[in-house]
Amino acid sequence: MTPMIFVRIALFILTFVFVLSCKTYYIPIESFKEQFKDIDSADLRLVKIMGPIGYYAEYMANPLDYIKCVDKNNNAFELKNSPSIEIRFTDNSNKRTIYYFDRIFLQDTLIIGDMSRFIRIRKSISVNDLKLIEVQDGRKGYYYIEQKVAN
Repeated sequence: MTPMIFVRIALFILTFVFVLSCKTYYIPIESFKEQFKDIDSADLRLVKIMGPIGYYAEYMANPLDYIKCVDKNNNAFELKNSPSIEIRFTDNSNKRTIYYFDRIFLQDTLIIGDMSRFIRIRKSISVNDLKLIEVQDGRKGYYYIEQKVAN
């Protein structure tokens, strides 16, 4: 076996294991509304994070510490919020919108959030147009180093 084939096989196995280790949970739409009903832009808190290669960032994040969700068998689960949690919204026309979970908040019926940590791309979608909400720890190596309540 040549070294290049060995590298390709090893990368395939690592990718396969990584994909399998990212467990997907679901948030029923009514549960999402309940969890976010009292959180708007005034309730955000200042956080500092460190990324996988020493990248530091500071931004305003929602104050949820745990996400109430269910697994594929509809068993209740509380997922600890972190900067690497991603949330995927699928609307009634099967269009998906992906945000970092800690970067979203609800304003009336609009979910507002940033889609990137590096480029400020803010987008809003209506919670009334959703048919599926999924959350997953993307395991991208981000973690909180400081959290403060906003003034």
